[in-house]
Amino acid sequence: MILIDYKDSRPIYEQVFDKLRLLILNGVLKQDEKIPSVRTLAMELSINPNTIQRAYGELERQGYIYTVKGRGNFVSDTGRLKNEYRREIFGRLDEVITAADNAGMSRSELVDHIKSKEEILDDRGGEDK
Repeated sequence: MILIDYKDSRPIYEQVFDKLRLLILNGVLKQDEKIPSVRTLAMELSINPNTIQRAYGELERQGYIYTVKGRGNFVSDTGRLKNEYRREIFGRLDEVITAADNAGMSRSELVDHIKSKEEILDDRGGEDK
């Protein structure tokens, strides 16, 4: 489920955060589903429970999970999360477009580059590409 890349320069808690966030956004972890306890996930990954707690804290702070006292952590409203993540991606794309414009790149260069990534941007359930 989650693999830690020790060659990755990012802190381990960030890697755990990112992987859990993608599992949530991709629907692997469903809305209101209980996620593994801090202790359980720490043992599975052979890392310090404080590291998992930090990742869970960030997930909760950003609204990906919620805590029920004495019961554990659960996945938040996935529809809302997907919409927020899409807005974040489009914001980053806007920054790239502005940088490309400042560098003198043409619209056709950008479109051609996006089209060259067609295998990545495959049709996902009938949504427009």
